[in-house]
Amino acid sequence: MNRRTPFRWLRRAVPCHVAAERLQEYLDGELDSLSARRVKRHLRMCRRCGLEHEVYAEIKQYLGHRSGTPDPAALDRLRAFGRELVEHGSSDAASG
Repeated sequence: MNRRTPFRWLRRAVPCHVAAERLQEYLDGELDSLSARRVKRHLRMCRRCGLEHEVYAEIKQYLGHRSGTPDPAALDRLRAFGRELVEHGSSDAASG
């Protein structure tokens, strides 16, 4: 028996579109541990998705420290930006 068999999921790459779709759940800690590890691995290996993660993490941190309600127009722009990244983002995890 191959001792690495239980960790074969680590060798399977998560495509960029999957990482992008799961990014908000990852940031919010809503993914199961296996999915979170796979997304985390992808973010470490893919420069583009890693940068996207950093941007969203900073936005989330900033919004968490603000008091009051965020500007609805700013939230709409942020959502549009996120949709644009998902729709037109790279599908090559090795790009960068």
